[in-house]
Amino acid sequence: MPSIDLNKLKAYRARTFHLSPAARLTKPVQALDFVNERGFVFFWPIKGIILPTLWAATAGDRPVPNEHDDPGMVTWGWKDDSLDKRIWYYGKILRRKATFISLEVAPYFYALSENYGSPEEDYLLAYEEGRLTQAAKQIYETLLDKGSLDTISLRKEARLLNAKESVFNRALEDLQKDFKILPVGIAEAGAWKYAFRYKITARHMPELPEKAHSIGEAEARRKLLELYLVSVGAAQIRDAVKLFGWLPELTHRTFAWLVQNGFVKDGLSHPQMSGDWVALPELV
Repeated sequence: MPSIDLNKLKAYRARTFHLSPAARLTKPVQALDFVNERGFVFFWPIKGIILPTLWAATAGDRPVPNEHDDPGMVTWGWKDDSLDKRIWYYGKILRRKATFISLEVAPYFYALSENYGSPEEDYLLAYEEGRLTQAAKQIYETLLDKGSLDTISLRKEARLLNAKESVFNRALEDLQKDFKILPVGIAEAGAWKYAFRYKITARHMPELPEKAHSIGEAEARRKLLELYLVSVGAAQIRDAVKLFGWLPELTHRTFAWLVQNGFVKDGLSHPQMSGDWVALPELV
């Protein structure tokens, strides 16, 4: 069985993850270039997931510290300052974790969401079919009615003051994950004088559903999986299932298409890990 060249893979990821000191991000414009280059990245490193992160590209391949004065924490300011700029798409998307997506790639994600064209009606169908919780429905309807609100005001207006914190936060994550809402700014609210302001995605970025309309689901999966493999160089099918949350059958089918078209090679072994792998041809 052909094997992945581990030295080539490490060097490849060092480049695509911007891990070398010379490639570190030092300015907001470089962060934007990084997201556009990769298509989508995590904000912070996520345990068990291999994907470029804004943190590592700025601070190096090290754990995120608790100290707020760490130089790498400049990324937090970049993120906050960009929320109302529409320079990228930001929200808790992949694995319900903070994700940056380039504006060019965002329509492919949206094409795989459960939004079919009407922000005023799609959520009702999801709720009736049991795919949206009562709390998420109340939050969404409040934003439809009131417009942009910070989390403190939103919880009050949505009549969720007595709901558990976990229920409220989970509802926010559910709505972000399906591209129904997104954070669009920071408000000086609450005990910490820091709260996200949320807005309906289709109202904040009306061009997003328009661009996604012509993208088929198979095309969207191919595009996203291709971008993922270009970032990480090599992976197992289960890695993609874990990251994107797609059904295994659909993920297998998408991998097969990429293999058939010569984009990646399959049936590979990894020098240090078990199982079957796929990788870019140049890494074998």
